[in-house]
Amino acid sequence: MCGISGLFALDGPIDPSISAAIRPMNDAIRHRGPDGDGFFTDQRAALGHRRLAIIDVSGGAQPISNEDGTVWIVFNGEVYNHLPLRAELIARGHQFKTRSDTETILHAYEEFGTDTPARLEGMFAFAIYDQRRQRLFAARDRLGKKPFFFAVLDRTLHFASEIRSLFASPAWKGDLDLSSFGAYLSLGYVPAPRSVFRDVRKLMPGHWLLAADGRIEEREYWDVTEFDTDRRPAPVVLEELDALLRQAVADRLESEVPLGAFLSGGIDSGLIVSYMADSMGRPPVTTSVGFGGSEHNELAAAAITAKSTGSTHFAHTLTPKLDDVFDTIVRAFSEPFADSSAVPTYYVSQAARQHVTVALSGDGGDESFSGYDFRYVPHAYEQRARRFVPGAPGRALAGAAARVWPRSQALPRPLRLGTILDNLSHDSADAYFLDLCFLKPRDAHALMGLPGDIDFRTLDFYDTVTGPYRRCPSSSDVQRAQYADLKVYMPNDPLVKVDRMSMVHSLEVRCPLLDRRVVEFAFRLPTETKMAGLQGKRLLRDLASRRLPAELSRMPKLGFTAPVRDWLRGPVRGAFADEVLAPGSATSTVVDAGRLRGAFDQHVRGERDHS
Repeated sequence: MCGISGLFALDGPIDPSISAAIRPMNDAIRHRGPDGDGFFTDQRAALGHRRLAIIDVSGGAQPISNEDGTVWIVFNGEVYNHLPLRAELIARGHQFKTRSDTETILHAYEEFGTDTPARLEGMFAFAIYDQRRQRLFAARDRLGKKPFFFAVLDRTLHFASEIRSLFASPAWKGDLDLSSFGAYLSLGYVPAPRSVFRDVRKLMPGHWLLAADGRIEEREYWDVTEFDTDRRPAPVVLEELDALLRQAVADRLESEVPLGAFLSGGIDSGLIVSYMADSMGRPPVTTSVGFGGSEHNELAAAAITAKSTGSTHFAHTLTPKLDDVFDTIVRAFSEPFADSSAVPTYYVSQAARQHVTVALSGDGGDESFSGYDFRYVPHAYEQRARRFVPGAPGRALAGAAARVWPRSQALPRPLRLGTILDNLSHDSADAYFLDLCFLKPRDAHALMGLPGDIDFRTLDFYDTVTGPYRRCPSSSDVQRAQYADLKVYMPNDPLVKVDRMSMVHSLEVRCPLLDRRVVEFAFRLPTETKMAGLQGKRLLRDLASRRLPAELSRMPKLGFTAPVRDWLRGPVRGAFADEVLAPGSATSTVVDAGRLRGAFDQHVRGERDHS
C-alpha cells in the first residue's frame, strides 16, 4: 500500500515550475508510505511515489521501469494474482528485475495495453507513463477500494492518491464547487466523479483513463452484468460461497510484514478471522475497539469470536480526546465527509498498527449479501405494497396519507409508516434516492436558506444516485438497491473512510468480501436466496452458524458507530458553537445560521436528536 502522485503535460513539454512540484506533492502524502519515496521526471512527465513496503520489501521501490526504461509505473495497492500473471508474462518473453506485483502490472501493460486492468485481481490505483507513445494510462480497481484524484491545471494532468497532494502545484486554484454542497448535506459525501473542488475529479471505480494527443479519455472496463440467474438450492450455493471466501482470504495473506485483522462483534469480520485461522497455520492477530457504554461497544462479542478462533486479540475501550483527533481526521479527507464511524475507524487503525502493517476487514458483506435490514427489508415490503397502489392515482393516495400520518419517535415502530408511505408515493428508484439521503433534499435546501419545496429529481446528483438503480436489470427492488449501493454508497462512503483512516496510520487494509469473484457470485443469487424469510445476510449467517459460536447470533448487532448525539450535548458542544455558529464563520456563508442554531439548541436541550 502506498501513495502516488504525478504530472503529465497534455501538449508537452511540461512547465518546469509545475514539474518541480512533484516533490512537495509527494511529501503531502508521506503518511501513506513512510518507508521511502521515489521519483521519475523527463520533459513531458513527473511521477512520485511514497512506499509502504509489503511485498518484495528489499527490491520493490518505485517508480519501476521496463527493461529499456521507456515505460514507467507508480502503483498503490495489491494484486493478488500477480504470481500466475508473472509466469504468463515470462513465458511471453518479459524479463523481471524484482519480485513485486508492481512490475507485473507494468509488463502486463506492455503485453495487453488498456486491457490490463481487467486481468488484475486486487485493489489498485496506478499510472503508467509510456514514453514511446507519449501517453499516460491510469486505472482504478473494480470496486473503488483505492482512490485516484485528477485535475487538468494549466493543460497539465495532475493526479494523486489524495486531493491534498494537488494543493502543492503552482497551478492549483482551489475554487470550490458550491453546487456539490447540497449533495454533501443530503448524502454525507460528494459522490464521484465530482469533488468539492471545481477542477478535481475522481476516477470512477472499474474505469481507466488515457491521456494522449492533448485529450483525456475515460472508459469503464468492468461491471456486474449477471443478476438472479443462480437458482440452485441454498445448500449447494452455501458450499460454493464457503469455497470462494476461503480462497479470497487465502489470496490476501501474502505479506512480508506482520498481518492481522479488524474484529468487530459482527459475523462478517468473524468469518474472515475464522478463515484466516484455517489458512495461516498460526493464531491471527486481531484488534477491536469500542466506546465506553453498551450502545457503542461490541467488545464482548469480539472477545467471543477471538477465543473461538484462537486469535491473539487486542481490545481497546476508548475514551477519546476529541480535540486531539478531529483536525487530523477532517484533514485526511480533504473535502467534507460526514460518516461519524470515521472516528472509531481511526482508532481501530491506530490500535492495529501497533501490532501489524496489514489488516483484513469484513467490509463489503452488507451491499452484496443484503445486510442493511433497516433499508432492504422496507424496500422488499414496498415492492409488494406497490401492487396495491398502482400508477399515478395510487402514488397520489400514498402521498396524501404520508402528509397526514403522525411522525414521532415516540410511536411504536410498527406505526412509524410515514417514510414508507412517502416512498410509495414515488417509483422505486426515487424511493431509493430518498432513502439514501439521510437529510432529505427539502431539509438540506432549507438548511442552505433555499426554498424547500423543490423537485428532488432536478438536483444535480439525482442521476448519479438513481442511474445505477434504474439500469440494473433485476426484477427485485432489493437487488437493484444493493447494486446501486455497490456503485454509489460503498465507494463514496465506507471505502473512503477505511482508506483514509487506515492510511493516516500507514496501515494497509484488505477486504476479502469485496473480492470480484465473491461480488459477482452474490449478484447472481436472487433476493429470495440472500434474504430468505426477509432476514438479511442469510447465507453469511448460515456460514457463521458453522464456523462461529452460537451465542453470537443471540447478541444484538450494535454497529461500528460513534456517540455523536452525546458528544454534541457534552464535550464538543462549545467547539461546535464556536466554529460553526459564531458570527462570521465560514459555515455561515453556505447555511442558514438561524435555522442551524435552532436545530442545535433543540438537540442540546434533548428535545430532538439532530446528531
